[in-house]
Amino acid sequence: MIESLINDELAELTQSAKKAAPVVLSTRIRLARNLVGQPFPERADVLQRRELLTRCADQLSALPQMNKGNFFDIADLSVLEKQVLVERHLISRELCDGEAGAGVYINKGQTCSVMINEEDHLRIQFLKAGFNLKSVWKLIDALDSELEKTIDVAFSEDFGYLTACPTNLGTGLRASVMMHLPGLVISGQMERVIRAVSQLGITVRGLFGEGSDASGHIFQISNQQTLGESESDILESLANVLKTVIDHELNARFKYLEDNRAKLLDQIGRAFGALKYVHVIASDEALNLLSFIRLAVDFGILPEANRADVDRLVIESQPGHVQYAAQEGIAPEARDIARADKLRKEFSNLPALAFDKLEEQE
Repeated sequence: MIESLINDELAELTQSAKKAAPVVLSTRIRLARNLVGQPFPERADVLQRRELLTRCADQLSALPQMNKGNFFDIADLSVLEKQVLVERHLISRELCDGEAGAGVYINKGQTCSVMINEEDHLRIQFLKAGFNLKSVWKLIDALDSELEKTIDVAFSEDFGYLTACPTNLGTGLRASVMMHLPGLVISGQMERVIRAVSQLGITVRGLFGEGSDASGHIFQISNQQTLGESESDILESLANVLKTVIDHELNARFKYLEDNRAKLLDQIGRAFGALKYVHVIASDEALNLLSFIRLAVDFGILPEANRADVDRLVIESQPGHVQYAAQEGIAPEARDIARADKLRKEFSNLPALAFDKLEEQE
């Protein structure tokens, strides 16, 4: 059912992420919304959830932002198809595990997905490659405004947007930026950074959110507070923290290069060689090696255009994507071989590492 998404040539994070930036892979903003007079999904019965699913899907299909999009009833998707959507950050693991009457509407280009009957009636999400809080906010705010013309959204003058979880009351807004932070991890500074930003109301999680590992030195950094602040205040505060994290990451990279030049270049070279000639590789190892390849791009050792290729491979190396590409059920060992085959083919098309370019920058 999801073949059209896999083959979407406009897919933001796998095909057209040409504006990916050093440190920041992507920006995502999510809004939680609920309908007046309807019980929260967890309290609703199957009939109520299915009726709301049909109603919301019909109204979403009429919005210009969702033109030529795809609607999926979660009950109709296989376990593997759901895993692929999670790996593309289009749905949550909670939606996968939800009861009957859950679905998702995804626009062409996969910049926007709207989950229906997850924790809230609607979880609206916009996602763009690179560091784009302002532009992503404009997109999701416009969609939210259009949606509220056709749906009576639950709102309180005292508490703002009403949500199933009290921590989402107020704006219902969660902004999240995916960051590549090898400098802070390798230099042993990441724990200190996590403690510092948490005191500012910022959460740091792994690649796939709460409970996931930070494979490939990739972290999601997002706001916690949604009540008592405006959307612009939340985004401005988060942006200021993120800019500081970016500065610390870049400083850590160059400090590590200065103090451990041979070791860092060896790590980059070994990662490139391993990925170019690998025959068996697990997803975590692939991501950790790809981290050094992205670092090579950031240092100018590989062309700028290859950064988007690395970001695409981070997604396409995930277990669900490898399994789906095989078009058949394969054991974990065979999956590791298939992943290696793909990476070997991709790296055969990359130019050689230009370590001399690094010296030219200094």
